[in-house]
Amino acid sequence: MTQHVSPPREGTDKVPSTGELPAWRTAVFRADVRTLSLLGVLAVLVVIGGVTRPDEFLDTRNLQLVLTQASVIGVVTVGMTFVITSGGIDLSVGAIVALSSVWATTVATQEYGFAGILFTAVLVGVGCGLVNGLLVAYGGVVPFIATLAMLASARGLALQLTDGRTQIVSVDSVLRLGERDAYVLGIPPLVLVFAVVTVIGWLILNRTTFGRRTVAVGGNAEAARLAGIDVRRQRLYLYLLSGLCCGIAAFLLIILSGSGQNTNGNLYELDAIAAAIIGGTLLSGGRGTITGSVLGVLIFTTITNIFALNNLQSDVQQIAKGAIIVAAVLVQRRTASTT
Repeated sequence: MTQHVSPPREGTDKVPSTGELPAWRTAVFRADVRTLSLLGVLAVLVVIGGVTRPDEFLDTRNLQLVLTQASVIGVVTVGMTFVITSGGIDLSVGAIVALSSVWATTVATQEYGFAGILFTAVLVGVGCGLVNGLLVAYGGVVPFIATLAMLASARGLALQLTDGRTQIVSVDSVLRLGERDAYVLGIPPLVLVFAVVTVIGWLILNRTTFGRRTVAVGGNAEAARLAGIDVRRQRLYLYLLSGLCCGIAAFLLIILSGSGQNTNGNLYELDAIAAAIIGGTLLSGGRGTITGSVLGVLIFTTITNIFALNNLQSDVQQIAKGAIIVAAVLVQRRTASTT
């Protein structure tokens, strides 16, 4: 008697489509596409700069300048990426950079030399981050309000310390780091510091329990709490980390400019948030990428450099940055709706 074999039911043996891949593979695929897209945008900008100003843009000194300028805001952006990934925001980073830079360049501080300037810049940054963290994590203040208050307070204190004057650095060991003789294989020391901060930030976010807790808090704070994560302490640590990055950035800015000013770090908060967003960090929290944030910083810095070389007005530059931010947010919303 011939045995009748029924045909397989539809869908039981078919190869899974892209949409049916495991969630982690889909996330990796999207991250790769996002990174390649950012690299593509950066490549297009390099081509534009090379075509419009070939002798100036592609000059080694100009490329070193672009990377050096990107280093300061880049360090701030690494800290901002952690905060946004956790579902928070920090509007005070630019003001903290300003306060750290002027406090570290007072006459009293410069008497302690290189170590005194570095220690003061980092200490002030961490102290401001501590205040932000305590207000947000334990005071129950909304991050937007807490950091906005810090923005106003830090700017005011920086102005009071300087009395509106520029504080010139007289410590030779600090100034020498900004000279070409200090370059390592043609790479400015500031860029090396930025690279180290980036690598450490990437490892912390992607390879440590601290990073996983940060993502968990940003994705669902209540679920993270039920899973045993101390959400308040985690948020405190994140604002401390942001303050630390601001202190380091302030020291880099002191090296770059040779001075401390109460106007330092102007609009850094907007640039850092924008770089993180276009890099792929969700503004609502739960996903962050250090690599994307760094590429975002390089894109914005390159745009600024191209505009400066072509003598274009700064207002046009701001409009272009605004358009890029809006486009990035719309892409994020579209991606989230299809998840």
